[in-house]
Amino acid sequence: MTPPTARTAEHAQAHDDDVRYEAVRSRDARFDGAFFFAVETTGIYCRPSCPAVTPKRRNVRFFATAAAAQSSGFRACRRCRPDAVPGSAEWNVRADVVGRAMRLIGDGVVDREGVAGLAVRLGYSARQVQRQLTAEVGAGPVALARAQRAHTARVLLQTTGLPVTEIAFASGFASVRQFNDTVRAVYAATPSELRAAAPARDRAARRTATPSAGVPLRLAHRGPYQPGPVFDLLQREAVAGVEEVSGGPGRRVYRRTLRLPYGTGIVAVQERPGPSGGTGTGGGWLEARLHLTDLRDLTTSVQRLRRLFDLDADPYAVDERLGADPRLAPLVAARPGLRSPGTADPEEFAVRALVGRAEAERLVRRYGKVLDAPCGTLTHLFPEPAVLAEAEPEGTPGALAAALADGTVRLDPGADRDSAERALLAVPGLDARTVAVVRTRALGDPDVAPPGPAVPDTWRPWRSYALNHLRAAGEWENDR
Repeated sequence: MTPPTARTAEHAQAHDDDVRYEAVRSRDARFDGAFFFAVETTGIYCRPSCPAVTPKRRNVRFFATAAAAQSSGFRACRRCRPDAVPGSAEWNVRADVVGRAMRLIGDGVVDREGVAGLAVRLGYSARQVQRQLTAEVGAGPVALARAQRAHTARVLLQTTGLPVTEIAFASGFASVRQFNDTVRAVYAATPSELRAAAPARDRAARRTATPSAGVPLRLAHRGPYQPGPVFDLLQREAVAGVEEVSGGPGRRVYRRTLRLPYGTGIVAVQERPGPSGGTGTGGGWLEARLHLTDLRDLTTSVQRLRRLFDLDADPYAVDERLGADPRLAPLVAARPGLRSPGTADPEEFAVRALVGRAEAERLVRRYGKVLDAPCGTLTHLFPEPAVLAEAEPEGTPGALAAALADGTVRLDPGADRDSAERALLAVPGLDARTVAVVRTRALGDPDVAPPGPAVPDTWRPWRSYALNHLRAAGEWENDR
């Protein structure tokens, strides 16, 4: 006899699956990336908005991640390309070990350090990490990293003319055989067949995509996106030598240098005019181009750009909650999909948040590493904390640099946000307002209220977004 608690759980799961099926039946793009569905009669898994004929309910299974669907033997749909959807907003919101693990896997930690390295960063045993991820998302860290490598391989195959052997290792595979086997398992095609099946847009991009010309990408997001305020912020903050914003409003291009695990990079992201994806239930994308000294850094650089531009957010959930507040309702209506930008380099941002733009530019000129191949005004990498700590150890900037260099303060994607905040507050001279900014931007916390005027609890868990609405409307400064 099934225990009552088990029956309750089964009933709740059935209800959730019925809701998911309705999203599939209506091809609701709001749920792309939030879950995936697979069809047992075809062996294919899709995104909820797939335009194919809706399968019968009895033939459908649901998965939290693409990796879980792949681990169950399903291959990716060639029509809707489910691996290309924005990531689930849940992993950026959650502060528990699963959320932290998903962010670290997205940053490529498993490929670089293995499951053992992931576990050490999380402070758990490898077995505990495996168990929690499998229970929550239906796949362990190895399967999740494998799915990510497969996606990177597809992007490189379809958008560049690189030889297949180079793509295999650039995607993070240990051997060409492993690469071939994975691509066939995930896409039911050989690498050459997958390349030949590229959409016309990707084939056109491939003709111009070389290591010197960079890798062209479309960084997808769900729902409406307000690029203007994001590019406004990046333009105000741009540090000469490391960043630049060119062009007029609506047509701007943001470029910056990146220090990456295997080399360096220069990335360019274009502002699309108007609110991208502002109508219907779909989404949109930002055009980007990545110039990398080592293509193994592709996955990591993409994830860092996604955090910088807050592309994995769920604007529907944010706007629904904040739009119910009388003060915020007109602001949300005026700017649907307003984002809370993060940063491409958390340690760099922490130093910049403390010292300000002018001082950051001085540090770049004096201590920044000169690029081997400067590109226009982009000439340097921001100096590493260890370099700053040794060169100018005095004062709060020196203390912060030392804490970042020795690991006392951790700001990587898997850092525990509360622990990081306590460590930051322990740095002599670092004030609570600066720490709140670092927690919002460097740690990607969607629910931060800086010290000062009271911020209503009814804005939780999206207080960072609420304050961005007030800033965009010119109201938050008046509250101070």
